[in-house]
Amino acid sequence: MTDRTTWTDAELLRASAEGAAFSELYRRHVLAVHAWFRRRLEWAASDLTAETFAQAWLSRRRFRDQRDGSALPWLLGIAKNVLRDSARRDRVETRAREKLGLPLDLATEDGYVAVEDRLSPQRALAAGLDALPDHEREAVELRIVHELPYLEVAERLAIRPAAARLRVSRGLRRLAAMTPQEES
Repeated sequence: MTDRTTWTDAELLRASAEGAAFSELYRRHVLAVHAWFRRRLEWAASDLTAETFAQAWLSRRRFRDQRDGSALPWLLGIAKNVLRDSARRDRVETRAREKLGLPLDLATEDGYVAVEDRLSPQRALAAGLDALPDHEREAVELRIVHELPYLEVAERLAIRPAAARLRVSRGLRRLAAMTPQEES
């Protein structure tokens, strides 16, 4: 396994075809980008941070190293564009709602937020993962959430690849059994 923690951001972006290199870039800068958004628009900082890194991934081949290997200025430039585009979309949506006579804030009721929280697939997945035995939860998180190959899952858990496959398979079966099935 390659230690990417010593690489410059420019090196990580050049090697970003492998997801682990871009993951390292994300790990290095996500807090700075999130803080940048939080200072400007706290309520949407997480969504805008995610959008910034999605845009960075899509445009990673256009990165030009102008700061001694640091990608943070480039990421903050993308963040500025994401914020501008978000503000433009919000203005358009607000004008459209005003013209149609719709309320500007559709999610003011606490009950609406509570229902949304209960129906959130991320919350359901987190609850399901928490219910798994530790050895299965770790294997499923590494393979499914972090998208690691079975060989790397096995290395991280210090088990054989066949055992890693078995743990992931059992964990996924347990998760499926916990998930309510829709009737057709």
